[in-house]
Amino acid sequence: MKLHDLLPNLGSKKDRKRVGRGISAGQGKTAGRGTKGQGARAGSGGKLYRQGGNLPFFRRLPFKRGQGFTPPNQVTYNEVNLDQLDIAFSPNADVTPESLAAARLLRDLHDPIVILGRGEIKTPLKLHVHRISRSAKAKIEAAGGSVEIIG
Repeated sequence: MKLHDLLPNLGSKKDRKRVGRGISAGQGKTAGRGTKGQGARAGSGGKLYRQGGNLPFFRRLPFKRGQGFTPPNQVTYNEVNLDQLDIAFSPNADVTPESLAAARLLRDLHDPIVILGRGEIKTPLKLHVHRISRSAKAKIEAAGGSVEIIG
């Protein structure tokens, strides 16, 4: 087989339809655009917002309607997992917001802290945090640590 023998598969390549080239071509006169109206004219197909009486595309989408709101009292927590605590702190250490900030485990110092139960913990720690998940509390107490919820 030589390079000049290579051909695309039969039917995979198709010639484009040449419209508006006379009636014998099958797409003459109006060139498949029908008669009169916006679709028959040259130029742009109109704006996406204008759909001739239909509800415009952008108004059909729920996120563009301008309704709904962001809750003003929403709380964003600094999430810290047990496997992060196990690496960052020595046994019997006091884990406070200040010590977590010093260990660079907090995203935003002003947000409250929640401890989540991903991973295992082997070192006993004394935690002083704003919130803790049930599984994380069970794992910390099983390792010999304690949890205090701060207000």
